[in-house]
Order: sequence, then structure tokens, then C-alpha cells
Amino acid sequence: MDINDNIESPMVLKVSFNKLLGHYEKLADHEDEFLSAKAKRVLKTAAPYPELRLGFSNTEVLKTRQHEISIILQDSFAPVLTKNEIKTASVPFHDMIFNASERFKQIIGTAGEDFTLNIKNMPEDDRYIIACTIILNFCYGYNLNFKRPFYYEIPDAKGINRYYKILYNADFCEIVPTAKAKKITQEDYNQLLDNFENIELWKEKFPPESYIFKGFVISNIFDVTDDQSISQLKSSLIGEDKRQNENFMNEFQEVFRSLFGLNDLNVGFSVFHESDKVFEKVHGIGINSYLLNNEELVECSDALCDWSYNRLLNEQKYFTISDVKEAHKIAKGKAPHVTSLYKQGIGSAIFAPIANEKGLMGILEIISEKPKVLNSINANKLIDVMPFIVSAVEQSKNVEENLIEAVIQQECTSIHPSVYWKFGEAARKFLKEKTRIGNKATFEKIVFENIYPLFGQIDVKGSSDARNLATQKDLLLQLSLLDKIISQVVELEKLPIYEQLQFQINTYVSQLKTNFKVDSEHSIGLFLKKEIEPLLKFQQKNNLKLKPSIDDYFSKVDDDLNLIYYYRKNYDDTIMLINKNMAALLDEKQKDAQAMYPHYFERYKTDGVEHNMYIGESITKEDNFNPVYLYNLRLWQLQVMCEMENEYYNNQHLYPIALDVASMILVFNQPLSIRFRMDEKQFDVDGTYNARYEVVKKRVDKALIKGTNERITQNGKITVVYSQKEDEEEYLGYIKFLQSKNVLDKTIEVVELEDLQGVTGLKALRADILYHGNEDDRTFYTYDDLMKEIKS
Repeated sequence: MDINDNIESPMVLKVSFNKLLGHYEKLADHEDEFLSAKAKRVLKTAAPYPELRLGFSNTEVLKTRQHEISIILQDSFAPVLTKNEIKTASVPFHDMIFNASERFKQIIGTAGEDFTLNIKNMPEDDRYIIACTIILNFCYGYNLNFKRPFYYEIPDAKGINRYYKILYNADFCEIVPTAKAKKITQEDYNQLLDNFENIELWKEKFPPESYIFKGFVISNIFDVTDDQSISQLKSSLIGEDKRQNENFMNEFQEVFRSLFGLNDLNVGFSVFHESDKVFEKVHGIGINSYLLNNEELVECSDALCDWSYNRLLNEQKYFTISDVKEAHKIAKGKAPHVTSLYKQGIGSAIFAPIANEKGLMGILEIISEKPKVLNSINANKLIDVMPFIVSAVEQSKNVEENLIEAVIQQECTSIHPSVYWKFGEAARKFLKEKTRIGNKATFEKIVFENIYPLFGQIDVKGSSDARNLATQKDLLLQLSLLDKIISQVVELEKLPIYEQLQFQINTYVSQLKTNFKVDSEHSIGLFLKKEIEPLLKFQQKNNLKLKPSIDDYFSKVDDDLNLIYYYRKNYDDTIMLINKNMAALLDEKQKDAQAMYPHYFERYKTDGVEHNMYIGESITKEDNFNPVYLYNLRLWQLQVMCEMENEYYNNQHLYPIALDVASMILVFNQPLSIRFRMDEKQFDVDGTYNARYEVVKKRVDKALIKGTNERITQNGKITVVYSQKEDEEEYLGYIKFLQSKNVLDKTIEVVELEDLQGVTGLKALRADILYHGNEDDRTFYTYDDLMKEIKS
């Protein structure tokens, strides 16, 4: 077998001891008789076999000349060090080893018969290019610094991977060009410098087998498992989104298993919250907490004993429990952390504080099922790794804080992505000013001028009446239950005061049925709390016959309200679901609208969902605004409002109670300016004239059709409120288009509105919305048709 088989390389490899024997030729004339005699013995051993100088590639020679080779290499592999040094003789970038120390042989033997030795971090293509760089160094004097560490990864007797760094001694090598070799010029060299990954270029300059390598390399090998484990730990901790990476914890635990040499070792974490003095489980794939066991949140005093609490939180030092079973016996249940470990069948553990100068951030938990294998001695290995874990946790906390800030911005403020650039510019300017003039710096006003507003809402019709009805039903139900209980009390104990309470209950029932008022809930609530509740609690405790009825009553009463909360809960849940579902649909549709042309968007949840949009050049920061984008957004808004109506009525049966909704759009055809109000963290229109727009927005949905008592907004209709003739013509065009798409019915109403306070001359277009069941349903219904279909 030839050592060059199945290897593509610019060099033909030949094992040769020529340079080493040349060294011995010089020693043969040495004045030291011992060195001279030994050198002559080595030369005499090699003399009969010229292939040992000339070089060979046939692996059979290694076997037939094994004795001679061992004598030649005897000084390089000193017998007195063979059980300590990890050393091999081989050819470069080849896994064939023809001489090795006893220590190396023992390591390979322990790895098992199935183990194949490979250099861990050398890609196949890199081997060719690295060989070329060696040729450039040996033959042309170009000193390319390509020194990078190479490793073997070899399992030990426990199956734990250990890492061995390889350092090559190339003193006994020589490289000579063949007839195939091309002369490398300075121009070639310059070209190669910028093309490391271009394997074809390297092969062009250094054709396969165009040079002959003669010699061998000595590999000095060192166990660097601890260093490599720390390096891998750093690498694994650098990556973002570690909690959602399925392999992160497996790889993380493998690093610690290598570091401690334990294959059953596991790692856990718990987060410390200073404000509440609690430990919390870290949520992530494969991440556990052995301190908290299955609990999500545990107070520090309930998770640790006084000593361990002080050790971790105040002294910020690690501690070990080398024998959990023995510690549990000694603690007698007074050490919660020991009890937790004992219940999980853990044998030994290390708890290490993850802390910086600001204080404790969390706990690193290292455990094994075996006792004594984790202890205060090997816990010192953590000294080198804890700084990287602390750094990673600090990074995670910063990322989490940024995410929290982003969520707060999204959910709790009005800084929309379309205008974020403006706030970024202002913030950068503010920071520059602060550097220059200190605390006198002020945050500049955020104003967008000459932009067009759009407003729309889908509102629950008669929401106040629906809530009052739900409140009335809850109060009547509660008073009915009380009337039955008080009647039982009167039968058992005929006291006038009980009869007076019963009379008061019946009076409230009569008032609720005939004259329900907004303050009825408050006055009845006070009566129940001050006069009824103390009586019931007394009877509950002292009258066994009444106890079941009273228990049943209290089970129906909400603890926070002290009132029955059934019909109102259905109402509140319905409003919440309407808002949630309509807002989600609007948000989803907004993605399409933003893709058409960026604009400012905000929405509010009330008894329904309102939204504002502003579009114009000053928002986009680009000089490409055209009125067609405004018209497109108006049409999009009208269409989406109809879709929201369909979405609601198609799923109305899924809500706790059936409520009606009505939709409205307000058209304002003049551009205006908006300013961000720092005190309220929201945009408002800027200027006195523009304020008219805000006034109309707040009052128009309550407006009446002129000369009637009919509200302008009606269920089953889309209402478009406007003031200018050109607005009417524009929206009539949109409505006719949507009629052709079976989104709106054929009937269109044009009506005038009663004057609002400070606002006159408003008109409205109204069109019936067509409803349909699902995508496959080609039947279209008006609101009245839909209600008949539902009730039939």
C-alpha cells in the first residue's frame, strides 16, 4: 500500500530519515565519546538500507524496517519519557503514524477498536492549500503565517471526549520540485494572497504531485481538554437566542462533562430577581433548575437555608454538597436546597453564584447522580469558566431588557416603525447636545407636516345598554339568592331586623326591574357589604342548616367585586374578544398596506377598535409621495372595514353574547400636521384649524341624520362621513367598485348630518355591507338577510 493512495496533494509523500541521519553524521565526529559512539551505531544501522535515506512511500517498508527505524528515532522518543510524553512520528496531514510513545498508544487503546484517528479541524480542501503554503515557505522563502492549532478529539475510558493539541516539528523535512512544478513569481504570490478559498487557482499554480516531500514530522501532543472546554464554552455562550436552540443545552452540558471528566453530569440555571427576592426557572429548550425542581418561582428563603442564602447572595461564593444523602440526614429537613436535591435522586452538587459588581443575577447548578464526584476540590475548575458565564448572562439580560423595551414600545406607546427614524435622529442629536452642553440639552419636537389623515372605527352598538342589562341581571340573580336565604333565616329566628332586611332586598329588586340607574350597582353593593355579608358569615358559622345555602351563595360571588359576576363577565369577555380579534385582523391587513406605501398607523381598543393613519412625504423621508398612494390607502381602508364586519358576523356565534357592531370612516381632505406630545406619549394634530379634525372624530359617531332621531352609524352599513363634494365623488367611485366585487350592496344613501358643536356641513354616504359565510360560500347577504338566516 502506498501512503499517497487516495490523497490529492501537490506533494508526493516519501518517508525519509536523510536529514536526521545527516545530523548523526556530524555527531559521529563529536568529541564526546558517548555521543559519537551512539551516532555511529545509528548510521551503521541505517547504512544497509538506502531507502531509509532516499525515501519510500510503500507502507510495507515501515513494517520490514521497524527495528531499524526505532533505533534511528530512539533519541527523539526517549525511553525514560515514553510513558509520560504524548508523541508520534508521521508524515504531515496524514493519519498514518509509524512511531509513537507508550502514552499515546495507551490513549488510543483506551478509545476502543472502533475509534479512527482524525485531525479534528482540517477540512479536505484546506489540506491541499496548506501543503502549498508549506512549499511557498520551503522552496521560495515566502513566510506565510498560517499557524493555527490542530487537534485530535479522543474519548477516554468513561466515554468523555478529551482534546489534544498537535505541535509539529518539521526539522527533518525537505521539499524538492519535480519537472511538473511551475515557477512561482511575485505576481503569482500576490494573486494567491487574496484567493485562499480558490482551490482551482492553487491547483493551477501547484499541480498535483509537482513536488516531493522527503522526511517525517514529529508531533508533540498535549492534553488541552480544560482549555478547549473553556473555549467551546465561550463559543456556545456568544450565540444569540440560545434558549430556543435545541442543541444549546446538550452542547453546553457536554462541555462541562469534558471539563469535570463526568459523563452523568447535568447543568441547570435559576434566575434571581432582586426586587422580589425570588428565584425563577429559566424558560428555554432543555433548560432545567435542580434547585427549584418543578417550581416556576420560589422565594429565596424557601429555596435556601440561612447559611447557603448568605453564601450565594451576600458573599457571592460557590458551595458544594458532595454527598446529598448524608447532608439530608444531617440537615433533618432544615435545608430546602438539600431536600430538593434529595427528592430528585441527586448524589452530589455544586451551586455557583452568577454575579457581577451589581449583585447576583442567577445560580449555576451542576449536579451528578453519584455522590462525592462533585466536591470542593474539583469545584475550583469553575474559577476559569465563571467569567464567561457571567458575561453571557449579562448579555442575555441586556437582550431581554431590549426585548422588553421593544414590547413596551409596541404595546404601550405610539412610536410606529414608520416614524421611528425621526425619533432616532432626534435621539442622536440630543445625545450630541448633551455631550456638548450637559443637562441643558433638550429633546427636539417631533412634527410631521403636510400629511393626510384617515380615521375609521368598528364600534359595538348599544354597548352601554348591554352592560347595564348585564349588571341588572347579575344584581337580580344575587338578590334572588339572598331573598331565599333570608327567608330561611326568618323562619328559624323571627326577628324584626331580618324582616326589615328582606323588605330592603325586595325594594331593590323592584327598583332594578322598573328604574335601573347607573348608581344602582354601587348602592346595592354597599348594602350587601355592610348589612348582608356580616349576617351571612355569622349564620354560616353558627347555623348548620343554613351553611350549605350560604356556601353556595359565596361560591357564586366574585371575591374582588363582592358581587355576582356572570352576565357582566360574558359582556366583558365579548367586548375583549371583539377588540382582540378585530385588532388582530387589522394588524395583519396593515402589513399589506405598509408594503404598498409606508404610513403611520395606530389603533385603540375601546368598545370596539378605532384606528388612525397618516400618509405623506414627511413620514416616509423619501421624495416619492404621490396622491395615488393616498387614494389607494382610502380604498384599502374601506375594503378592510368591510372584511372586519364579515369576520365578526361570521363568527358572532362564538362570542359569549351576541352584540351588534357598526363601522364608520371619517374623510378629511386637507393635509395637516401632527406633533408628538412627550407628556402623553402620543401624536396629536398640531394647530387650531387642524384641531377641528379631532373634534369631529370624537363626536361624529353619535351624530344624527338631519331631521331624524336616527344615528348616522347603523349595524349592517358602512358609513363614510365627509364635508366636501370631491370627497363624495371619490368615495362613490370606491363604493361602486366594491359593489362590483360583491363587497357592498347596490343601495347607496347620501344624507346630511345634524350640526355638531362647532362643526357644520357634514354629510355621509351609507351602503349596505354584503356578508358571506366562507370562501366557498358564493351566497351574499345583507345584514337583515343574515339575521334571518341565523335565526331560522
